[in-house]
Amino acid sequence: MQSSKQRTPVGRREFLRVLGAGATVAAASGSFVLKAQADTETSDEKRKSRYKETDHVKAYYRVNRYPR
Repeated sequence: MQSSKQRTPVGRREFLRVLGAGATVAAASGSFVLKAQADTETSDEKRKSRYKETDHVKAYYRVNRYPR
């Protein structure tokens, strides 16, 4: 018995073309959802020192013998 609709095999190129088009649509739809946020730091906060020599940093220097 054959059905009235026969399936045609999908070629590799057609499969990759559809896959690429789907990825493009997915990437485009995701970019519309994200909104840009303004930077909340002031210029003084941007310039402040963030490095802190904590106990685990001191231990790292001691174990690896880095000069201070």
